[in-house]
Amino acid sequence: MNTKLRTRTLGLAALALTASMSLAACGSESDSDAASEPTTSQSTSEAPMESDSPSEEPMADGPFGAGCAGVPTSGPGSVEGMADDPVATAASNNPLLKTLVAAVTQAGLVDTLNSADALTVFAPTDDAFAKIPAKDLNALLKDKKALTTVLTHHVVAGKLSPEDVAGEHETLAGDTITVEGSGEDFTAEGAAVVCGNVPTANATVYVIDSVMMPKM
Repeated sequence: MNTKLRTRTLGLAALALTASMSLAACGSESDSDAASEPTTSQSTSEAPMESDSPSEEPMADGPFGAGCAGVPTSGPGSVEGMADDPVATAASNNPLLKTLVAAVTQAGLVDTLNSADALTVFAPTDDAFAKIPAKDLNALLKDKKALTTVLTHHVVAGKLSPEDVAGEHETLAGDTITVEGSGEDFTAEGAAVVCGNVPTANATVYVIDSVMMPKM
């Protein structure tokens, strides 16, 4: 090989070697950069999960329930009007409670209820009494002792607010009733409260859609 060709060959070899080393350096630098970059881990802390437990329903400050729409908006039978009278008198002005008032009068309980210091009355509507077969209702209205037991089964001593009404309560009949629910949704012995927390001068009234029958 002549000197000129040999020099050219050595030059090309040196150039190839330089290029190879440059590529290797770039690759090493890239790998180093990749290694130094933080990776996203699936174990990073997550935002706290919201609690699955439902929040407590807010208690009603005043009367509540779909049945309250049937109460007059003014006059003695209105919510405001009932607050001025003792419970038996207040009920007599309420168009939803005519049968109850007739039964209370028949049993001779008007003065007993009106003169009490503080009561809670679960008051069945006329429609609630209509669920009882006419023959059985007429027989009950003629039996003063049984009627008194049924009516006093709907009365509890003390004014129970929505915060206090759920639970087991002793009635004036000497037995107990169980009220379940919260917020604005309550049942008393399975009877739904359709208009609750209605104030009278000496009682709190919860109007219910069924008559609660005691064990007699």
